[in-house]
Amino acid sequence: MELNKAIQNRHSVRKFSSKKPDWKDILECIDSARYSPMAGNNFSLKIILVDDKEKIQKLAEASQQLFISQAQYIVVFCTDSSRTVNAYEKRGEKFCRQQAGSAIQNFLLKIQEHGLSTCWIGYFVEDQIKRELKIPTNVTVEALFPIGYELKKPLTKKMKIDLDRILYFNEYKNKKIKKIKKLDV
Repeated sequence: MELNKAIQNRHSVRKFSSKKPDWKDILECIDSARYSPMAGNNFSLKIILVDDKEKIQKLAEASQQLFISQAQYIVVFCTDSSRTVNAYEKRGEKFCRQQAGSAIQNFLLKIQEHGLSTCWIGYFVEDQIKRELKIPTNVTVEALFPIGYELKKPLTKKMKIDLDRILYFNEYKNKKIKKIKKLDV
């Protein structure tokens, strides 16, 4: 799939069919996360692939979003920030958040490329997730991704934000770019 098409067509899905995806495709999507930028080349992410239906149900309850229980798999992204924080002190926590976002975007684009669907779940009771998946207390749960096939395609296209509403030049709120003078050579 062309990258622009994957970026433009990616959307959140909350209704999954009962068809089970091939777990090897999901592993390939997870593998794409390894190619994201990492501060000091310290890969801080840990990723858990869940296919146990009881655990999926518990994760749905911990997220208070029951549609998650329809998914065939859940991918959980976590951060063990210890090495990054050791290297960069307080800034290391910020770097870990940035790294997680970058890795997750790679993962989401591969999900789209494989014709799979997901929804970024950031709202959950972290202690419940950690208990259910035996995640150590010093590890941060970044997000959950229920994976499956979309039950039906959306009727409407996702809203695009006009570039001129978000782009500034040289300083915040400056909507104009200075014309560059041609040099006479």
